[in-house]
Parts: sequence; C-alpha cells; structure tokens
Amino acid sequence: MTIHPIVILGEPVLHRRAAEVTAFDDDLRTLVADMEETNRAANGAGLAAPQIGVGLRVFVYAMENDDDVPDHGVLVNPTLTLGKVSGKMPDPDDEAEGCLSVPSEHFPLKRAEWVRVSGFDQYGAPVQFEATGWFARCMQHEYDHLDGKLYVDRLVERYARKARRVAKDRGWGVPGLSWLPGTDPDPFGF
Repeated sequence: MTIHPIVILGEPVLHRRAAEVTAFDDDLRTLVADMEETNRAANGAGLAAPQIGVGLRVFVYAMENDDDVPDHGVLVNPTLTLGKVSGKMPDPDDEAEGCLSVPSEHFPLKRAEWVRVSGFDQYGAPVQFEATGWFARCMQHEYDHLDGKLYVDRLVERYARKARRVAKDRGWGVPGLSWLPGTDPDPFGF
C-alpha cells in the first residue's frame, strides 16, 4: 500500500466531474487500499479519489456512526438521495466542516441530516444504506468531490468570502499544491 499526496484546492482534478469506474479489477482494489492507507495517515473521515489526483468515482470513509453501517467502507460509482436541508444559515459551532484538500480550515455549511447511499464496493458487490447526522454529512462531502465540488464551493457568501481570502493568503487555487500525510505536519493538528 502507498500513501499518496493529497492535492489542494486549485488542482484541476478537484474541480471536474470524475469518471465512472468501468472495471472492478486489481487496479481498482489497489487504488482503494492506497486510499484507505492515505486516509488513515491523514486522520481523515473520508477521502475521494480526486483528492489524490485520480479522476474516478470512488471514495473511502472511516467514521463511527449510529446507522448500523460499518465504520470503514468504500463506495464506487455512488448515488445519493438527500433529505431536506433545514434552515438557511449554518451554525458555526455545530456545522463547521473541514476537508483534507483545504487543509487546516473549517467553515460552517448546511447539509441534509439524512441521505440514502447506494453504489458498489471494490469487488462490484452492491452497497446500500442510510446515513444520518455527521455520517450523512461525510457522505455528502465525499460525493461532492466526485462531482468536482469542494465544500467551500457551497458556503453561504459570508463564509465563502472568508474561504476565498484564506485561499488567496495561502497561495492556493493553482495546480501543483499538495501535502503528504504521515510526512508533512498534520494540518488539522492530530
């Protein structure tokens, strides 16, 4: 297994729709194993293939939940059905979200409290479950990566301005920036 660099806001693969997986083969299983190892090294709740520069519709997650779903898993070619999003303004204390591709930052974002997830595992077996709360948030966050969206793209204008300012101050928004979990300092302080 290999730990891959995680690309940062501005890398083109993060900003375009990922391609469907067409072959459930050893290459896919190697990719998934590498993603799980990279996510573990990054102390992540989830990691999408575009975050390591691979434009495929795959994400892994590692998150305890109350939904009778395994705490670790993979979704290939997933689809999501979202519940309603309540309210308009996110709570900065209870709804602050972070992203490995926007290292060390957190901004509040409204998300649906419930989602139905379906897709496949790395062997092509169907996967389907419902997720609630922060687990539902994780599913939406990782799924967004597969559609070329980062959570900062969904922020209300008040927080979007702050996110743009941070990106500018850090020199993000251009290709070629990354960090290597397990080698570089953990940007979230874990």
